[in-house]
Amino acid sequence: MRATLIATLIASTAFAHAAHAEVSTYVIDPAHTFVTFEVQHFGTSTNRGRFDKKTGSVQLDKAAKTAKVDLTLDTGSINTGTAAFDKHLQSDNFFNSAVFPTARFVADNFSFNGEKVTKVTGQLTLLGKTNPVVLTATNFNCYMSPVLKHEVCGGDFETTIARDQWGMSWGIQYGIPNSVKLLIQVEAVQQ
Repeated sequence: MRATLIATLIASTAFAHAAHAEVSTYVIDPAHTFVTFEVQHFGTSTNRGRFDKKTGSVQLDKAAKTAKVDLTLDTGSINTGTAAFDKHLQSDNFFNSAVFPTARFVADNFSFNGEKVTKVTGQLTLLGKTNPVVLTATNFNCYMSPVLKHEVCGGDFETTIARDQWGMSWGIQYGIPNSVKLLIQVEAVQQ
């Protein structure tokens, strides 16, 4: 009888915990989301650029500590502040925006430390090729927006990729590095 009572309590506690788990949908806020890159320029200075157009969503279950993200970048919206450099990056030497107008990052493997996301492991599709990418969180938080009247979650994430994994190898022979640092600042609004 006692074993049955204990089993019932454990089962009801587990059920109650499962009942509180709730997946929330968040939509990427383009005004507070920036995807930028940095690459060394012949060891002299750092070239930087960003993608001005991006869309996506996040599915987050805080109780279960699970999440999914789907982020799409418009490669034709690359912005370095220099129109000629933007055109070069949009050309078939780099992003080939006419043929591959988007890049996409999809992930469902999130690591947490308490309430904070620490790492996101997913797949980056670029130039028609998909490879694994691990983003490290340098910051993460959720807050109630006084303006939007909805919860907002987001953070700062970074990784370094080898661009030739996606077939973007132009210039390596001239000394332009293969290594590119990606910095992702993202905020998403609960729906």
